[in-house]
Amino acid sequence: MLRIALKSLKARQASLLGAFLALSLGVAMTAVMLLGLASAVGAPGGEDLVSLVAGLGTAGGVSAFVSAFVVASTYSYAVAQRRRELGLLRLAGATRAQVRRTVLTEALLLGAAASATGCALGRLGAPALVRRLSDLGMAPPGFALVPAAWPLPTAFATGLLVALAGVAVAARRAGRVGPLDALRAADLDTGVLTAGRLLTGLGLLLTAAVLAGTAIATDPADLLRRKTYTIQPMWLISAAGLLSPLLAPPLIRLLGRALPGRFTGYAGRLVPANAAAALRRTGAVAAPVLVSVALTGSLAGALDTVGAARAAEARARTAADLVVVPAPGGGDGPLLAALRAVPGVTALSPTAPTPLGLVEPDGVTVRSEARMAADPAGLAALARLPLLAGSTAGLDDRSLVLPAEWDRAVGEPVPVVRADGSRTTLRVAAVLRDGLDDNGLYVTAGNAPGARVDRVEVRLSATARADDVRSAAQPYGATVLTREQWLAPTTPARIVWLRLALVLGLALVYTGIALANTLLMATADRRRELALLRLAGATRAQVVRLVTAESVLVTAVGAVLGCAVAAVQLGSLHAALAVLRVPAPLVLPWRPVAAVTAGALLLAALCAAPAAAWALRSRPVAAAAR
Repeated sequence: MLRIALKSLKARQASLLGAFLALSLGVAMTAVMLLGLASAVGAPGGEDLVSLVAGLGTAGGVSAFVSAFVVASTYSYAVAQRRRELGLLRLAGATRAQVRRTVLTEALLLGAAASATGCALGRLGAPALVRRLSDLGMAPPGFALVPAAWPLPTAFATGLLVALAGVAVAARRAGRVGPLDALRAADLDTGVLTAGRLLTGLGLLLTAAVLAGTAIATDPADLLRRKTYTIQPMWLISAAGLLSPLLAPPLIRLLGRALPGRFTGYAGRLVPANAAAALRRTGAVAAPVLVSVALTGSLAGALDTVGAARAAEARARTAADLVVVPAPGGGDGPLLAALRAVPGVTALSPTAPTPLGLVEPDGVTVRSEARMAADPAGLAALARLPLLAGSTAGLDDRSLVLPAEWDRAVGEPVPVVRADGSRTTLRVAAVLRDGLDDNGLYVTAGNAPGARVDRVEVRLSATARADDVRSAAQPYGATVLTREQWLAPTTPARIVWLRLALVLGLALVYTGIALANTLLMATADRRRELALLRLAGATRAQVVRLVTAESVLVTAVGAVLGCAVAAVQLGSLHAALAVLRVPAPLVLPWRPVAAVTAGALLLAALCAAPAAAWALRSRPVAAAAR
């Protein structure tokens, strides 16, 4: 069977080019991620390094998922195209197991070649990519890769695993091909939505619903973390891909009434009929579009939604007009005295970060970051903290304020370990509702040894002037910010979107490659069908327009499914924000989704039209006789 697998790969190398390129790029991204992680282990820690590792890890995970999805989709359609060939093998005496092994051997050979290519690309491109990320501000200055033995073999093994996992279902379907399929002449797809496929798709859909529902009920903030909102759409994308034979026909009918008729005239009814009759071809073409639009909408929408929610939450939690940031190493006592002496200053709330350990009932100490309130009265006046119980006015040297995630009641004693290692027991003065950012622990200066004030929130009367505050702070080297300046995100929007581009860039590139490859492969396989249309009286131009309209229609179906997945994912984020009672503005990522959809539609038209013209190059009678 090895010889048959090699000959089959050689004969179908053009049709498997998309899967090869997608897997190669996925392994290349995985290799870059692992090389970056290996280098980061020995590097000094920092926020830039953490962001780089997180970005590379997310990009590698997304690449592996999209690679598996594309390989599975391509091979699924390739097996459907080969049912007569596989039927001939069965007719010649091959067993079901031998047919399955043949398809798996092809995948293993393809995966080995693609993985080797990807490892070479990753090794060559990783240093240049890391330097580019450093130039863009996404990596620490001077960060460079260091030699390591394990990343490339691990990336190679990952590529093989992705290839075999993506082809496993197609191999099983190939084993079910019977000898009489060699004699089959009809191209109508039947039995596409098998019981196993339906149950698996519904199971993945139920799993996504259970995970989202459980998180909303127990830990809604978890849904708003990057790792979660990156992984969560993958369940929905997989479910939509498996259920596409069920979901596509009504969408084809709906979109077919408007789109194809304008481009094909009399054949307006033939376009949706063709798409609905060939559901495997429809699914293979729609799959790359589905994953591209769904990932773009989910990740871009989550990024904008979480960012807007954080800004709204921060804005709602302070009544300050100005924020004074003391100079590093400067004394805060004289600065606070000068600020209090400014006419029109009605309240000050100086705070500082301090490490604090809370001792759990089982004796385990959990380290956390707290804030020291140098003036509890000022904190109560200026901080609009989301209180569940108690009051920040009761904060003193014998108490603390903590969020609800610690599961402690007002008045309950809590053993703590202060920054200098000393231990004490504090009672709970107030409990805060969990949120997105720093509605964390608060203690007074007596429980924060060594803490230095890093910000002073200031409230002014109606007649006070901000320039007077700036004049008072200038001798101490402090910076005075308006409320809007202080609430502005510390990470530039450019860096945020560059991180998103790192995650989505290669995924969109090789899903585009897969879409083009599938369209070319599918159109080339329709020579006899197109020839029969020519013999029925259609002109060459009419057939080309029909194939182009059908490709655009199926691409639009994939885009609609992708938008549905993104809408469900963003709906779960808004549900989590509603539970957290965080102001959640409705953010729709219509620009990136529209750009990806338009690109997919344009690519579909540009690939389908020349492929159809090429398929019609021979005489219709000769093509129909094949």
